[in-house]
Amino acid sequence: MTEKPSQPAERRPRADAQRNRDRILEIAKEAFTREGANISLDDVARQAGVGPGTLYRHFPTRDALLEAVYRTEVGKLAAAEAEFAKTLPPVEALRAWMLLFVDYIAAKQIIAPALNTIVGGPSRLFDTTGDLVKHAIEALVSRAIASGDIRPDIDPIDLLRALVGVSNVASTPDWPQSAKRLVEILILGSRPTT
Repeated sequence: MTEKPSQPAERRPRADAQRNRDRILEIAKEAFTREGANISLDDVARQAGVGPGTLYRHFPTRDALLEAVYRTEVGKLAAAEAEFAKTLPPVEALRAWMLLFVDYIAAKQIIAPALNTIVGGPSRLFDTTGDLVKHAIEALVSRAIASGDIRPDIDPIDLLRALVGVSNVASTPDWPQSAKRLVEILILGSRPTT
């Protein structure tokens, strides 16, 4: 019997390479937010303090960079759920995450025109990242229900829909402040009746 060659273990990037990648993503997020899809990748590299070769080694195309920016933002949102769950009481963790979600929606709306340029459209990207967001809110709501902080009939996805709904009907630039006030209303409305 022949043994299959083992897959090489995925190497972690060197610390400096990871710092470069993170810096490129942060600068690119700001650039996509300001300028849309037609950002200069050379400008991103220069502002990140790396050479163009370094940028292209990490992100061979503009679409790859944009997709990585979006995935990174969703990853931060998903990671925040675990951090909030460890450090805050259940209802406070839910509140903090919902407030962060409002910021995520605002960033997503700003870079949405750029996301629409990705080959295959953004729906492919949104489909793969949406599960991370759903899992995060479901975990936080489950904890808050288990602690008795909110009613057991609360549907986590309804909370997300309410926040996304405010952003979709936003007609003024201050909609994020309204959405953050809505977080408080949603939390209060989700409390058990006494």
